Amino acid sequence: MKTIDELLADGVSGKRVFVRADLNVPLADGTITDDGRIRAVLPTVKALAEAGAKVVVASHLGRPKGAPDPAFSLLPAAERLGELLGAPVAFAQDTVGPAAHDAVDGLQPGQVAVIENLRFNAGETSKDDTERGEFADRLAALADVYVGDGFGAVHRGHASVFDLPKKLPHYAGYLIATEVGVLKKLTEDVKRPYVVALGGAKVSDKLAVIDELLGKADRLLIGGGMAYTFLKAKGYEVGISLLQEDQIPTVTEYMKRAEKTGVELVLPVDVLASREFPDLKTKAPADYTVVDADAIPADQEGLDIGPRTRELYASKLADAATVFWNGPMGVFEHPDYAGGTSAVARALVESDGFTVVGGGDSAAAVRTLGFDENAFGHISTGGGASLEYLEGKTLPGLAALED
Repeated sequence: MKTIDELLADGVSGKRVFVRADLNVPLADGTITDDGRIRAVLPTVKALAEAGAKVVVASHLGRPKGAPDPAFSLLPAAERLGELLGAPVAFAQDTVGPAAHDAVDGLQPGQVAVIENLRFNAGETSKDDTERGEFADRLAALADVYVGDGFGAVHRGHASVFDLPKKLPHYAGYLIATEVGVLKKLTEDVKRPYVVALGGAKVSDKLAVIDELLGKADRLLIGGGMAYTFLKAKGYEVGISLLQEDQIPTVTEYMKRAEKTGVELVLPVDVLASREFPDLKTKAPADYTVVDADAIPADQEGLDIGPRTRELYASKLADAATVFWNGPMGVFEHPDYAGGTSAVARALVESDGFTVVGGGDSAAAVRTLGFDENAFGHISTGGGASLEYLEGKTLPGLAALED
C-alpha cells in the first residue's frame, strides 16, 4: 500500500485531503476521558497541514442509529484536536450537507476541519452496497485525496473505510502504517518465546484468535471473565461467575489441542471472589475473599485473578521475546479488582521483549492505572482490528488501501 510519505513527496499544497481517523473516544457527560485515539492521528494531520494541505478529518463515534444524536457529536473531539494541534479547527455540523461543504470550502492551505459523526448518516454502515456507495460518492466530493488512518475501524466494511478509498487516490497514514508493521511482527518471523495474554468478559469474543494462536504462540495466559468457562471445562466449581456454557465443548477441545501441540495454556490458580458485583461509580470498598480457582463458592463470582496467579503470570511473561496482551484480567475499573490487570501490565513494562497492548480495554487500563505508555513496545488503537488481523482475516479497510 502507498503511504503518506509518498503523498507528501508528490506534493499536497492546496489539495483537499480526506483523513479517515478514529476519534471514537470515551465521553462522560460530554467530556473526553481518554484522548489517546486523537493523539494517535496527530502525526498524520500535522504532516499534511504543514505541507499545505486542506485537511478534512472524519470519524465515527459510538453507535448512533444512522441519524444525528447530540450524545455522539464529534464536537468535543474536534475541540481537543485543535488544542493538541495548537491551531483552530473548523467543525461542520453535518457530514455531507451544506455545513460540511462550507467548512471545507472555507479552508486555506494548512488548515483543518472536522465533519460531524459519519454514523449520523445511515449510508456509512449500510449493508446495501448502493446506499453505502452513494454516501461514499458524497464524501468523495469533499476531497481530492484519501488518507486512511483510522486503524480502529479498518475491520469494518463501512463507506468511509472501504468504499471511499476506491473513489480517490488513496494512501495509508502514519498510524495505520505503524499498526500494520507491529502486527507483522506478531505474525511473521516472530521472536520467541511468544506469549499471549488474553482477558476480557466473553470467551466467545476470543475463540477465533485462540484457534489461530494455538499453532503460533508458545504460551497462552487466560484471565478475565473468559477464564471461568475454561475453569468450568476442567470440572471446577465457578459459582455465579461469568460463564458461557455453550462454549465449554470448544474450550475443552482447545485445551486438548494445546496439550497435543505443546502450547502452554495457563489458567488462574486463585481468584478474588465476591457475592456481589462492585459499584463502579462510587468505587466503595469491595467485600471479597481470595479462593483457589477450583473452589469458588457456589454463591460467589470471580472478579479478578488472585495474588498467586499474578505471580504465576508475571513469571510466564518474564522470559518472553514477544508479548501480545488483549483484555483485562478482572474488573479493573474498581481499585480492589485492578490488581491482576496491573500485574500483567507491570510484567510487560519490566520485560525485555517486544510488548504489544492490543487496544480496547487493555489500552484503557494501561492509562487508567497510570502506566507510562512509552514503557510498552506498542499500544494499539484498535482492539477488534488487532484481533481480526491475528485471526488471519482480511480487513476491509486495509484491503481497500492495498488495492
